[in-house]
This record gives sequence, C-alpha cells and structure tokens, in this order.
Amino acid sequence: MGRHEWYSGARRWRLTALLGVGAVALALVVTLLNTLPGGGAGTDGTSRNGDRVHGTPTTTPDADTPDVGWGFTHTQFSADEGSSAATERVGQRIEDAGGLPQNQHIMGWGADNPEPVKGRYDFEDLDRRVDFIRASGSTPTITLCCAPDWMKGGEAGVGNTDWSKAALETAPDPAHFKDYAALAATVAKRYPDVRHFIVWNEFKGFWNDTRARWDYEGYTQLYNLVYKALKKVDPKIMVGGPYLVMDSVDPRSEDASATFKGAWGAMDQRILDAFDYWNRNKAGADFVVVDGSSYTNDDELLPDEFAATDKFTAVSTWVRQRTGNLPLWWAEYYVEPADSRDEREGWSENRRVAVQAAGMIALARGGTTSAFYWNPENEKGTDCAGCLWTPTNNGSGGQKLPMFDLLSRFSKAFAPGSTYENVSVAADDVPNVRVLATDRTVLVVNTLNRQISARVDGKRFDMQAYEVKWLTR
Repeated sequence: MGRHEWYSGARRWRLTALLGVGAVALALVVTLLNTLPGGGAGTDGTSRNGDRVHGTPTTTPDADTPDVGWGFTHTQFSADEGSSAATERVGQRIEDAGGLPQNQHIMGWGADNPEPVKGRYDFEDLDRRVDFIRASGSTPTITLCCAPDWMKGGEAGVGNTDWSKAALETAPDPAHFKDYAALAATVAKRYPDVRHFIVWNEFKGFWNDTRARWDYEGYTQLYNLVYKALKKVDPKIMVGGPYLVMDSVDPRSEDASATFKGAWGAMDQRILDAFDYWNRNKAGADFVVVDGSSYTNDDELLPDEFAATDKFTAVSTWVRQRTGNLPLWWAEYYVEPADSRDEREGWSENRRVAVQAAGMIALARGGTTSAFYWNPENEKGTDCAGCLWTPTNNGSGGQKLPMFDLLSRFSKAFAPGSTYENVSVAADDVPNVRVLATDRTVLVVNTLNRQISARVDGKRFDMQAYEVKWLTR
C-alpha cells in the first residue's frame, strides 16, 4: 500500500562511468568505493566490511523495549540525500521532536539490492539510511523485504536487479528461505543497535492461486526461519510479523466475515484466516505487526471518512485479543483513498491532517502502541500532499509541513505507556469531535468542514473547519 517506490535512484559513485579514463582514475574510484559507508559490493564473497559493526551505534531510550512509538517509514526519496543544509534541517527537526522512530526496508523504497550475488553484499544505501536515523537521535527499525533476484528464480551469479513492481512483489522461492534468513542475520550483525525487525511486507508474493487464498503456510515458514536466525545473532533482538493488510470489504461481498463487521464494512475472512494461522504456528514474536486502511478494498469510506477510522479501533482490539496483548504495531495506516497513480492528493491539507489525527486516535483507542506513517516525498518541487517536509534537493528544502507537526506532537503526547483518560464532551459536540486525552494533554479534532463551538474537558472554544487543537490540562 502507499507510494511503493521501488528503486533507490542512481548511485553516487559508478565504477563503470570511469572505466575509460585510465589507471590513475580507476585507482581513485576504487579508493572512493572503499571509503563509502557500505564499501560497495565486495568481490571476495563478502561485503567490504564483512559482518563488522557499521557506523557508530546509538542507544535510544526505547531501543530495548518492544514498543518504539509513533514514527514514519522512509520511501524512495528521503532526507538522507540532497542539500546538506536541507538534510541537516530535517534531522534537527526530528531530533527536536524527541527522535521519531524510523523504519527502512532492506531492498526497495530507497535501498539498493543488498545481496546482488549470493555472498556478495552492497549496503551503501541501507548504511546511509541507518546513519541518518542514528544522527537524528531516533530508534531504527528495519523491515526485511524484499528479496534479491537470485532468490526468486533469477539467473544465479549475474547480479542484475529487476526493479519492476512485479519482481519486488515476488517472494523468495522456498528453496531460498534459508538464504533469506541468512541475509537477515547478516543485516542484524551489521547494525547491532537495530533491535526491531519486521519480517516481510504485506505478504508480497504469498498468494495461493489454486486455493484463492493467502499462502500463510509459506509466509509462516519464512517468518520462523528468519525469527530463529535473528535470535541466534542476539536473543535481545525483537522480531514481529505478519505485516498483513487488514482488508475490509463491502458486507455483501462473498469474502466478508460473517462476524467481524461494523459501519465501516466487514473484514475479509481470508485475511483473518491468514492471521490466525500465523499466530498459531509462529516460532515466537516480540510484537505483532499489521497494516491497512480505514476504507474498504474498493475505496469506500463507510459511512464517511471520520467514522471509517473506527475500523482501526476494531481491528486493533481484535488483534490484541488473539495475541495475548503483544505490543501492536501498524506498519502503515491510510485514511485517504489513492487514485490510479497511487497518489493521495484529492483532499485539502487541513482535511487530510484532521482525518489522519482521527485515525491515530482510533488506533490508540484500540491498543496500538507503535505505528509508522508512510512518508511520501517528491524528488523535486514543493507540492507534496501528505508529506512531512519539503523536498531536500535544494538548500531551502527540508521545511516541516503540517503532517510533521501532527506526528511529532502525537508521538510526544501519546508515547507507549500512556494512560488514556475520559474527558467530558458536551452532548451536542459528541458527533462533531474526536478526542484523545491523558492527564496532561487533550487532542481534539473537528470532523466538520465548518466552524464550530465546542465544549471539551470543561473548556469552551471555537474550532475552524477540520481544525486539530491541542489542550494542556
């Protein structure tokens, strides 16, 4: 889901670009490659840095707990590249916000193929992303997806990468599940300060055409191998799955659950079956991960965009009941349907922020303790619907946007371990506002596209259309 940009862009140093400039230039390029963060792909069957610790590990307060809080996922373009002034500006904003937890995939979404040939590693892009997360004082999470071509039937030893969407949405062949687990272990050894790993992404490639259902047996087999490999590296590493898309459908659909439904629609029974199989047969889990949208799989917001977010509460409650109250993460969550280009640009930004805030409130009410905002970023320009900051391709970039304010304030106010309290809301205002409160903070969202006067927690105040207001208690 979301803007699934796949390829990481052109590499900063290309040996092939200098092959014709003579031995001196070639030697210079080799030296440069050896000084890059990841050292490039090794030619001796290992990465140039092997399994040694990369960079300077940092420890954040939540690094050794199964909760990380409310943060974001990096996509193809992010603040690790661009103008140094702009990238530093973003990093400082994140650090000032308390270090928003950040998630990065090992392949795709800004990261090149980590193992283009079996036993030869290329971590340059992943190194750069992890370094950015560390430098911004944040807790890093790594999603173990996707898989190199040679694990999916590609020609062995060639090292070419097929960056088409179809290729990245292909799971490793079962014969290479152990190879993928070994890659996961290599990643874990390289970044010993990364303690949180998510196994795979949205069951990509795990669909059983013959049975017209998810191949939950195959996914669980891969998950268990990866889980055991990571725990062998360090028992303190925390692992979670299954990262299923919690699809809802029209209640009249043949795939609709007969028992799990609401005004927002009905859950797809095939998703529930897949989750239950993984939950019964998993080797273990330190936290549980799902993702999904408030709208149905045919983009219906039932009964409207704000009430549809009640699905997040219902699903979160359902998951926690089945997992013995394991910490619950949402790897992605969406409240605005995408267009044919997978873009979400149809709403005004104040409406987008308001519905997003309502969605986060609904997640928290259901017991969600960690969640990642899927952060889109345009490579160039300033217009970016739903982005956290402006593009970092020039010195004036990296300016925070309204969604950053919402995420950073929510992350601070409603960190893991927060105790939520009931607050008074005037009867006439109940249908018009969404509220979340602790003993220190109250978040109020106006769900109407007009000004209202609301009375919340004993205070009377005006709210503009779709306004998000923070009150101090």
